Amino acid sequence: MARVFGVSVTIDRDDAAEQLEPFRRELTAFCYRMLGSAFEAEDAVQETLVRAWSKFDGFEGRAALRTWLYRIATNVCLDMAPAAQRRARPMDLFSPGSATAPNLAQLEESIWVGPIPDERVLSGDPVEVAVGRETIRLAFVSALQKLPARQRAVLILREVLAWSAAETAELLETSVASVNSSLQRARATLADNGGVADTDTFKPLDETQQALLARYVRAFEAFDVDGLKRLLHQDAVLNMPPYQMWVRGVVELGEWWLGAGCGCQGSRMLPVEANGTPAFAQYRPAEDGNGWTPWGITLLEITDGRISAMTNHMDTERLFPLWGLPMRLTADAANT
Repeated sequence: MARVFGVSVTIDRDDAAEQLEPFRRELTAFCYRMLGSAFEAEDAVQETLVRAWSKFDGFEGRAALRTWLYRIATNVCLDMAPAAQRRARPMDLFSPGSATAPNLAQLEESIWVGPIPDERVLSGDPVEVAVGRETIRLAFVSALQKLPARQRAVLILREVLAWSAAETAELLETSVASVNSSLQRARATLADNGGVADTDTFKPLDETQQALLARYVRAFEAFDVDGLKRLLHQDAVLNMPPYQMWVRGVVELGEWWLGAGCGCQGSRMLPVEANGTPAFAQYRPAEDGNGWTPWGITLLEITDGRISAMTNHMDTERLFPLWGLPMRLTADAANT
C-alpha cells in the first residue's frame, strides 16, 4: 500500500517496475559519472531499482519519483566509491614513457576509468544529447574521479543535472550552505588539477569531423604511419589501459607504431558510439589467419581539428559484448 497525493492505493509490483524502468538510462549516466565504470554503473542502477521496487509500497509521494530514485542511486554510489582508490587514466598516474622502451606492466581493471556506449546513457532531444556528450567524455569523468565522492555527487547534481542548491541539499540530507561549500571545493580541486581538457565538441553530422575520422581510418587500416602523424595534434597522446604506459607527441607516436605498436598492421576499424566522442572497435588479424579478432575499443579526442588523444581500452572479453560486437570479424563483415 502506498500513498499518492494523499490517497492510499495498492501498488502492483509489475506496475511499479514499469514506472521505474524509464529512469534506467539517466540513472546509468549519473552512476557512470560517479563511478567511472560502465559495469559498476549498471550494477549500481540495478541495485537502485531493486531497492526502489522493494520499498515502493512505502513511497508516499512526498517527493517526486525521480528525486527519490536519485537519492537511492546516490547512496548506492557513495557506498560503492572507495576513498582509497578512485579510477583514473594512465596520464593521471604516471609520467609519459618512451615509445622505444614502453612500460607494459598491467594494473587491475578497477584502476581505470572505462568507456561506456552512448546508447546506455544518452537520450532526449538534440540539445540534451549534446550536453550529455560533453559530460560523459573520458576527460570529464576522469576529472570527476579526483574529487571526494560527496563533492563529486554535488558537482554532478548542481552543474551537470542543473539541480538547485536546495534540491541537492534535500537529496543529500544536508544544508544548502554545505552544498555550496562542497561545490566551491570541487571546482577548486578541478582547477588545481588542470581542469578538464578543452577538446572540440563531437558533432556526428559535422562534415569536417567526419572527413578527419575517415582519413584516420584509412591511414590506420593501411598502416600509413606518416599519414597518421599528419592527422595528429603536436602533443597528441596514446594510452592503453590496462597498461601503465602512455606516450606523448607526434615523434614518439610514430616510433611507437613503427616499433612496439607494429602489431596493429592489418587491423580493421568499426565505428561505435562511446562517451560522446568518436570511437572505433579495433580488430587485429586473427592468429589462425581466419579474419580478425578484437583488440580494443579506441576513443578519440579532437582539439583544433586534429586528433589529440587516443585511448585504447583492451578489456575485449567484456567490452565487445557491451557494444554487441562480434568476437570475430570476417572479410565480408569488414568490407560492409
